[in-house]
Amino acid sequence: MKIDDQAGKPVPKSKLINVERLVTAYYTLEPEGPVKFGTSGHRGSSLMGTFNELHISATVQAICDYRKSKKITGPLFLGFDTHALSEPAFRTSIEVFAANHVETVIHTNDEYTPTPVISFLILEHNKTNHGRLADGVVITPSHNPPQDGGFKYNPPHGGPADIDVTGWVQQRANEIISKDINAIKKKPYLKAYTSDTMHKQDFIRPFVKALSDVVDMESIKKAGLKIGVDPMGGAGIHYWGPIAETYGLNLELLNSNLDPKFEFMTLDMDGEIRMDCSSPYAMTGLISMADRFDIAWGNDPDFDRHGIVCPTGLMNPNHYLAVAIWYLLQNRPLWKGDLMIGKTIVSSSMIDKVVAGFGRRLYEVPVGFKWFVQGLLDGRLAFGGEESAGASFLRQNGSVWTTDKDGFALTLLAAEILAITGKTPAEIYQDILVSKYGESYYARADRPVSEKQKKRLKSFHPEAIKTSRLAGLKISAILTSAPGNGESFGGVKIILEDGSWMAIRPSGTEPKMKVYIESYGGEEMWNEIYQEAVSMILGQDS
Repeated sequence: MKIDDQAGKPVPKSKLINVERLVTAYYTLEPEGPVKFGTSGHRGSSLMGTFNELHISATVQAICDYRKSKKITGPLFLGFDTHALSEPAFRTSIEVFAANHVETVIHTNDEYTPTPVISFLILEHNKTNHGRLADGVVITPSHNPPQDGGFKYNPPHGGPADIDVTGWVQQRANEIISKDINAIKKKPYLKAYTSDTMHKQDFIRPFVKALSDVVDMESIKKAGLKIGVDPMGGAGIHYWGPIAETYGLNLELLNSNLDPKFEFMTLDMDGEIRMDCSSPYAMTGLISMADRFDIAWGNDPDFDRHGIVCPTGLMNPNHYLAVAIWYLLQNRPLWKGDLMIGKTIVSSSMIDKVVAGFGRRLYEVPVGFKWFVQGLLDGRLAFGGEESAGASFLRQNGSVWTTDKDGFALTLLAAEILAITGKTPAEIYQDILVSKYGESYYARADRPVSEKQKKRLKSFHPEAIKTSRLAGLKISAILTSAPGNGESFGGVKIILEDGSWMAIRPSGTEPKMKVYIESYGGEEMWNEIYQEAVSMILGQDS
């Protein structure tokens, strides 16, 4: 993908959204498209008619109908992030939940709520309230640009809803929009907000207090590490102060801005504003200060992703996942020996090598954190991680922590790793993992995708590839489903004889195609694989 000339530079005024126009469009424009749940819920923009009041009203009503059909009678934990469309959607949700008499719990003073906190609260409630199970909603488009809105539903297992749930909710919501609009029950906002079914609760303290169950906070304190944190204007911005105070950490909050325009950002590689903590372009500001700290990190707006910055710079998220797994498998003595390690099919093969080196089992699944939920919940999975810098892992005693991605746990773990080993995660990756397993070049390229190409990828058969070699290397396997659970991942993965591989799949949240390649022959080999593989798989459509 071509890197924009403005990538990594401050946001120009011309790129800033008009918040008033965006919010007005949410309430006034008619939907131009249906509710559509991808890998991370429904996303869109009010200006495009893809994320508007009717979308959210219908979706919330559908969730109320779903809860009723499944006899889910416990509280629903409701949170939202700092995107401009999140608060209007939050208000709409309150109006519909209240009218449907759903017991709804929100943070005191309408505080922003990170995704992992909602998962944590659901699980904590359901530990002791088996008869009245809780679920939750997080209103966030994650790291998407400022003009976007997003809406995610987490059932009682605490993690992202699987396709059977999202399919039900999506179908019902679109049915309501198209022919049953009177099915939507609503109360005026102020009446809904003060209704008997609406409860306010402090979400920060319980979550912060429990962090020591999953990360060795005492060792971080004793090491006296100088920590830099950039919350990137996200929902966890007010959590770091209590974390530092509770555990006595030498932590500096580098950016306390809360701005729905995200004007303080630097532009991503395509020249757009995107709060992607795994992007060196979006993270330029923090990277420029890296040498001031022993370890630093950033998070996306809903805090389900992590970006680890060592004095040498931003780590590739795949490299950090491999280091995190390497460390955890040696420093969690209460974890059972038969626990599996979960990774997505487009994550680095370095993870495979690390897991095999410890004699553990790998659980490889399609893209989407939902595939890790049940394993984390019942304790079969010690760790579940995605190549896009999202992961979670068990508490130190081997019990479940969250069943959604947790940017707090993964960033604080980086500090624990440094405190215990005396090495940064970047040093461990280079000095230990690369020395033992070899060095690869991993990168993802995004391309436009047509509906025809989407259909071709989703129905692709390995037999369609007639050659036995790619980039001069023998093809050892062609996959269209994940080895861990046999589920289709909507694309194709080709594995080569030297361990290099490529995979191509359409995005589940954005109108683009994603090409992932890991080369053990450096960047030159990466480019060769890219050119040959895309043409081989898409043919004339490429």
